[in-house]
Order: sequence, then C-alpha cells, then structure tokens
Amino acid sequence: MREEWAGFGFSRPRRVNGGIKARSRSGEIGASWWSKRWLEVLHSFGWADRLHRGRSYARRGQVLDFRVEPGRATAQVQGSRPRPYRVEISLRRLSAGQWKVVSAAMASRAAFAARLLSGEVPPEAEEVFRGARAPLFPGSERDFVAACSCLDRAGICKHVAAVHYLLAEQFDRDPFMLFALRGRGREALLASLRKARGGEEASAPAPEPAPEPMSEEGFWRIGPTFAAARAAPSPPAVDLAVLRRLGPPPFAAGRPDRVRRLEGLYREASARALEGAPGDSPSAPPGAAGGGGPRPPGSGRRP
Repeated sequence: MREEWAGFGFSRPRRVNGGIKARSRSGEIGASWWSKRWLEVLHSFGWADRLHRGRSYARRGQVLDFRVEPGRATAQVQGSRPRPYRVEISLRRLSAGQWKVVSAAMASRAAFAARLLSGEVPPEAEEVFRGARAPLFPGSERDFVAACSCLDRAGICKHVAAVHYLLAEQFDRDPFMLFALRGRGREALLASLRKARGGEEASAPAPEPAPEPMSEEGFWRIGPTFAAARAAPSPPAVDLAVLRRLGPPPFAAGRPDRVRRLEGLYREASARALEGAPGDSPSAPPGAAGGGGPRPPGSGRRP
C-alpha cells in the first residue's frame, strides 16, 4: 500500500509491530447499528476514498495507541515518516442543561440503562438526544473537529480515517464510548441516570415486600417474590454482546480460530438457555430432566 502526500508523490507507510489492528479483516467494519451509523455519517460527507485508505491502515495495525476521553479521541498513527502522526478527533460536548434533558429521558425508560450495560445502544437513543437538541451522531462536518500532524489538509486524511474505524469497533465493544465523545463517560452517565431515577423514587417510595414464611410444603415451589424470574428470556438484541464488551481473551491472541470457537460456544449456551426457559416447562425444577438436581423430600427412590 502506498501513502500519498499532496505535492510529495507516493511513499509506503512504515511497518509496525504491536500496533492496534481492527478485528475485522475483510468487508465492512462495524457490527452494531450504532457503529455502522457512525461510519455511514462519515461517508455521507463525501470522504469515501479517504475512509477506504484509512480502513486499510486500521487493518494493518498502523495505529500505535488510542484513547477516548470525554469530548475527544486521541491517537498516534504511523505513516511513512519516522515520527508517528498525532491525531485528535473532537466532538461538540453537550451542555449541562442538555445532559439533564437526556438523563431524564433515559431514566424514564426502565430498560435503557440495563441495555447499555449489556452492550447495546437502544434504538431510541437518537430520539432522546434529538429531544435535547443535540444529535447523538454528527450531522455535518462542522459537528466535530479532526486534526492530524501530517501534511494532508484535504478533508480528512487517512490517519484520521483509521482512527474513525477503530472508534467504530470500540463502539461495538463498549457503547459508553459513544456517549463519552459527547462529553459524558460511563460512570458520569450512570451517576446522572441514578440521580434522575432517585428523584422520582424519593417522591413515591416503593413498599418493601413482606417476608415469605418458610414451610416444608412450599420449599420446592417458587414464591411470589421470584415469580417474575420465571418470565421467558428473549434473544439478545446484540449478537455476542458480552464477548464484544470484554474484547478478545488473552488465550486467543493471534488465534482467530479460538475466538470463533468461543463465539460458537457462547451462541450454543444462549440457544440452550432459551430452549430451557422456565416458561417452557414450569413444573420441572432445574436438573430434574437429567436427574442431577436436588429432589423434593419423598420424590426420590428409596435406598
């Protein structure tokens, strides 16, 4: 691959050992709707050619380090010169008033925080941010500032584009990074959601459930406190959300076959959990089918 400098002809980027490589080795980068949306927005600005070359940089591991903090992402990208280029991508931060509106809207939807913690950005997130007059994704080139220490000044350079692709993959793994670029990281966002929910709970505290008395007859039956736990689970909205959140395990470094095997085991475990949901066979306690679980008194064979 050749690197083009305006007015300086072509040169090859220096080979990097230990750089940060995109997990996707072919095709498009980005698995979730929000990471794809991020890249779609950038393509809409007419940067397809630069983004294509930046994708090659991301897959080659030309990015040496990468950091996301409230309002910006910074990185060093190795090009053809000895010294790596410094890249910074900044987005306009939301004001305190806008975050208050966003937090209140998120807190009013009970499953919002739970879905975030499971590695998913709810589709209604864009609507929530529009309600605060602050789009979640950039609406135009003016919504963010991208700077690089290279000599290329035409739109965005390939070094900035490489960082954009790594950002998209990081969004897949940790959706809180998307909100961090708008000025509020994981802990600050969760704290604001707890505060917004706490105000509502203080005005109308929920009654404490009465303790359930223990009895021999009811020991092996599920009481009202755990009745909600019998609701049949639904398939995850994001495939392999937990694995994406945790990232590649150390034992799979350089071994994509191990990652694929782990993903297969995870999908198989999920499928079996859905097949054996409590709603499918409410009378069978855990382990009853295989005979390995505990038995109620008097139900087992006598010695």
